[in-house]
Amino acid sequence: MRFTKHALFGSIVLQCLVGLAAAAPADSAPTGKSNRYNVLFIAIDDLRPELGCYGVTAAQSPHLDRLAESSVLFKRHYVQVATCGASRFALLTGRSPATSGVTRNNSAAYQGKSALKRTEQPAAQSMPELFRRSGYRTVCIGKISHTPDGRVFAYNGAGDGRHEIPHAWDELPTPFGSWKRGWGIFFAYAGGKHREDGGGHKDLMDFTAEQDNDLPDGLLASTAIDRLRTLKTAKTPFFMGLGFFKPHLPFVAPKQDWDAFENADIPLPPVGKIDSPYWHGSGEFYKYNTPYKKTRPLSPDAQRTARRAYYACVRYADRQVGRVLKALDELDLSKNTIVVVWGDHGWHLGEQQIWAKHSPFERANRSVLMMRVPGMSRPGLKTAALAETIDLYPTLVDLCQPKFKQTQWPLDGKSLAPILNGNATQVRRAAISYWGNAISVRTDTHRLIVGKSRKGTPHTALYDLSDNPDNIQNVADAQPETVERLRRFLPMAP
Repeated sequence: MRFTKHALFGSIVLQCLVGLAAAAPADSAPTGKSNRYNVLFIAIDDLRPELGCYGVTAAQSPHLDRLAESSVLFKRHYVQVATCGASRFALLTGRSPATSGVTRNNSAAYQGKSALKRTEQPAAQSMPELFRRSGYRTVCIGKISHTPDGRVFAYNGAGDGRHEIPHAWDELPTPFGSWKRGWGIFFAYAGGKHREDGGGHKDLMDFTAEQDNDLPDGLLASTAIDRLRTLKTAKTPFFMGLGFFKPHLPFVAPKQDWDAFENADIPLPPVGKIDSPYWHGSGEFYKYNTPYKKTRPLSPDAQRTARRAYYACVRYADRQVGRVLKALDELDLSKNTIVVVWGDHGWHLGEQQIWAKHSPFERANRSVLMMRVPGMSRPGLKTAALAETIDLYPTLVDLCQPKFKQTQWPLDGKSLAPILNGNATQVRRAAISYWGNAISVRTDTHRLIVGKSRKGTPHTALYDLSDNPDNIQNVADAQPETVERLRRFLPMAP
């Protein structure tokens, strides 16, 4: 989004207001030595909180559920932008879209005004760079920035393969198996086929693989385990970014994951299409070939089939996380390694008749976040504290105390360490998300969306989500006081 003069001023106001929103000081840095912990940062693409530990009984996620028992699970974590690249840009740089201007560009790290400089700067431009310059061995496996292996290639394979996040990673050992470099492993089907290979492979779902390592996510897990064995013998701490691809489209997983839901009761989404300029037709989802008749909206049977496919992919990703965590335990690394599991955004599974992300609504912006810290005081806590993705960078700095702490830009987030160590129950009163010209604020009970209609006129919507996260009734006119109260958290309306 190109900020107008007013919006730029508003972004400054936003930073001040969000700063005032703190319910507890963020300064909770541990005392003692620097470079205190290793970090295993696991990103899972398109993973909304569709897990047993989030209360979803239809899900099969035993390994992540087990991790939650020894972690702090954030029930209300919200991303900055509901699209892969822009969300990850905010994560890695610690910058809000209010200061970076990145509200939807997937290639923001290397394209446009927000592009990171290729020459090393006096201060770190990203979180992994800060840890690398502190003496950590930094390893990127899979999708941590936008591209699936940390190198810049287009969908068709064009590109020079430079690092997407400069000076961040010592190693990028992502395996390619029988698929071609880059995006081939991301849009992969069994047997080396992929969506971008020119063969017309565009099935929405494929569950023919027999073994985990017949698909890329299994290879990612195996590579991570091998690298952990090597890092175990090193004398330096490590920061490993491990980015799994599923459940991102296309829905592809081993046959066992599809079969596991054969007799499952797959719940249907609520009935009803939201009346909003930000509703969209789920173009990526509908362009795939399907085993059912494509209608708008989908029939109940088709919805169950699509949701079952998503659940199967989550089950597959869960099993890969379990493999890596088991290795971490067996290598005796858990005792000094922080584990973070993060979903880069949510996903509509038919709610509001959307099958995608790319919206300012609740389902697209709420995602998984759990953190396990050695010796943490409140393992198993499921907190209702509001959290934003940009809070992760200052949190890991707080906990790990890396030797090098100079950042290219001020970090816009708030450390979650006070929640993790039991010194606070919340650190912010609102979570802010962006999508194109829309800016939204989520509080304990409501979501306010401020933007523009399709005709360019100002648009304001308020949804009461206290009892129903999928409420589609705009109550802005009926609750003007609530609108004004929530607007105080926002920059000037776009």
